Amino acid sequence: MERLRLAVSHRPALPLPTPHNHLRRRHLQLQPSPSSLSLSRPISPHLCPTPRRHLHPLLASASAAQAATPDPAPAPAAGAKLLPLILSVGVGLAVQFLAPRPAEVTPQAWQLLSIFLSTIAGLVLGPLPVGAWAFLGLTATVATRTLPFTAAFGAFTNEVIWLIVISFFFARGFVKTGLGDRVATYFVKWLGGSTLGLSYGLTISEACIAPAMPSTTARAGGVFLPIVKSLSLSAGSKPNDPSAKKLGAYLVQSQLQASGNSSALFLTAAAQNLLCMKLAEEAGVKIASPWISWFKVASLPAIISLLATPYLLYKIFPPEIKDTPEAPALAAKKLEKMGPVTKNEWVMVATMLLAVTLWIFGDAIGVSSVVAAMIGLSILLLLGVLNWDDCLNEKSAWDTLAWFAILVGMAGQLTNVGIVSWMSNCVAKVLQSFSLSWPAAFGVLQASYFFIHYLFASQTAHVGALYSAFLAMHLAAGVPAILSALALTYNSNLFGALTHYSSGQSALYYGAGYVDLPDVFKLGFTAAAINALIWGVVGTFWWKFLGLY
Repeated sequence: MERLRLAVSHRPALPLPTPHNHLRRRHLQLQPSPSSLSLSRPISPHLCPTPRRHLHPLLASASAAQAATPDPAPAPAAGAKLLPLILSVGVGLAVQFLAPRPAEVTPQAWQLLSIFLSTIAGLVLGPLPVGAWAFLGLTATVATRTLPFTAAFGAFTNEVIWLIVISFFFARGFVKTGLGDRVATYFVKWLGGSTLGLSYGLTISEACIAPAMPSTTARAGGVFLPIVKSLSLSAGSKPNDPSAKKLGAYLVQSQLQASGNSSALFLTAAAQNLLCMKLAEEAGVKIASPWISWFKVASLPAIISLLATPYLLYKIFPPEIKDTPEAPALAAKKLEKMGPVTKNEWVMVATMLLAVTLWIFGDAIGVSSVVAAMIGLSILLLLGVLNWDDCLNEKSAWDTLAWFAILVGMAGQLTNVGIVSWMSNCVAKVLQSFSLSWPAAFGVLQASYFFIHYLFASQTAHVGALYSAFLAMHLAAGVPAILSALALTYNSNLFGALTHYSSGQSALYYGAGYVDLPDVFKLGFTAAAINALIWGVVGTFWWKFLGLY
């Protein structure tokens, strides 16, 4: 695996975390940048495949320097992993040749389903990196003449996928200019006098920048985790050490669990949100003024969950340190060191205000979301906030373009050939056999969609694979269309903190070394239950008030 780099300072652009790198199930170790809040010794800003201890300053002698040099990481194994490869291909072969094909499904549709299921199995089992495996699936559809070339590559012109790609460049702009770091540091200065206040400061600051930084993983790795790590170290809370529970473990879990609600609050806060709306539209569910409608429907349950999460985790998973009087002073010193807001930061602020304004009101003036993003990126390039090398070096963006377009294209073709409608009708008949009302069917389907995520290591992969099918099941069960589409999308954000591998941000926060694996699973399930209760109870009354059902 390549080493990933993050930056929260004004240094030249460095690659942001790839949102699906956690699919490889390698646990990463993050260290804060030298410009972070900690007044301790500088720490390398690298993400490393194996945990590293907090190093003492290098000694003058050559022997000491040699001893401090870590062993080089072993080269990754070449080619596919044999057992996951056999199992992934076996899934498709079993469906194609052993499972009986229903009479209402054409041979072409059944063959496409078998290739799609094999592709999804590979996303879960990981015989190859996700982009490489998706390309093999695409090749299979063309080589077997299941799909013509133009249909197989049709999703590469999908507006939403390009909007997601551009969102990676926006996130790079926040990190490169230091704007995201500055915003978060101000909240630490204002609210960081206690551990609980510190958590609220970080949570609120993420919610503030979320609509203009459409990547939960980038916000975690580029802004918030380095700050959490350096604050923890300054309080004597070290990773992979009993002192982790002094402060770091609580801050890491609080920020992770709250991030799902920040992403669910705004349409443009996460890549999967944009994809869900596109898939819903393709299924015939059109939402007028999507940005405003999204925020209005999500606002009450998301804000209540955001405010409740730090406090509830403070009670369930309490930190040993309750007061952090040094945090505001550290933040003030850091802001002083950063100096006044730079020209590039002001350009970034103005550009993102323009982009968000166009995302909100663009429909009224005929400007689509992707055109608004293209205008914003063009401004950043023209004024030198970003350069083309920054965009080229954003490997995660181009990788996402490749595998995401393939997955979305396959899912769309499954709808076109009738597989999704066949599956939804089968599920609807099963639900009807139990005489379930639509509210009961809604609860069963939402819970199933949520807990299936234990099998996935990416939110966007989960959405691309299952969103259309589950939306069709909701509609076949009689659930109101807009309620179905939005609830599934909100769910797609909330399950991102279930495990250490369930999303890019989960892998990063776990890799910091502050929370033990049993606690990750326990807290992930507990927070999921709390979120389900808040969204279920508050949402029931709020959505009834808004007329969604």
